[in-house]
Amino acid sequence: MLKIRDLRVNYGGIEAVKGITFDVPEKSIVTLIGANGAGKSTTLRTISGLVKPSGGNIEWNGKDITGISSDQVVKQGITMVPEGRRVFADLTVLENLKIGAYLRNDDLTEDLKWVFDLFPRLKERSWQYAGTLSGGEQQMLAVGRALMSRPEVLMMDEPSLGLAPIIVQDIFSIIRDIHEKGVTILLVEQNANMALKTADIGYVLETGRITMQGSGKELLNNEDVKKAYLGT
Repeated sequence: MLKIRDLRVNYGGIEAVKGITFDVPEKSIVTLIGANGAGKSTTLRTISGLVKPSGGNIEWNGKDITGISSDQVVKQGITMVPEGRRVFADLTVLENLKIGAYLRNDDLTEDLKWVFDLFPRLKERSWQYAGTLSGGEQQMLAVGRALMSRPEVLMMDEPSLGLAPIIVQDIFSIIRDIHEKGVTILLVEQNANMALKTADIGYVLETGRITMQGSGKELLNNEDVKKAYLGT
């Protein structure tokens, strides 16, 4: 479905992503793990059209989409939940969700129902300003807003960042629920333990390069991964 080939990204004179290659198969959960500065978020931002690559290719269903604009990426069916949630604080929950469907001109009723079924707290707070929500609720809103574009691939950048452990469990449970609806997920996550337990396929990034790959289970049981990322 999504193929990344020899992707390179420069920030000024610094090469943040150094020729990485990986696949995101249809209806899979793929995770990228690694330390801060490894190039994980840059990779997602480049796929989403927010950052222009300096080399390599991004292929979507056999079509080269390297370097196209972010709104065109969304039109293709690829949507990102950004790190730090980035909700519109001065708009209501419902208004935020409708912004997620800005490229659509059809009826939103069924999609709003799905989002509210996934996140009942958002339904309860649909007329509340997003800036007054808790961190966990804002993360739910960011995910719900992304789902309103009806993505085929949902990219998530650090969805558990700054959340209490019980809320992290909820977020990962919802990720699995979304996946069961047929949505492919590309996940960047510092909570390597939760990410690898959830993912079908995992890649380890270190200073802009992929150094390990395998199934989530294989990487969970890898001694180097345990020492570097799992604290065991």
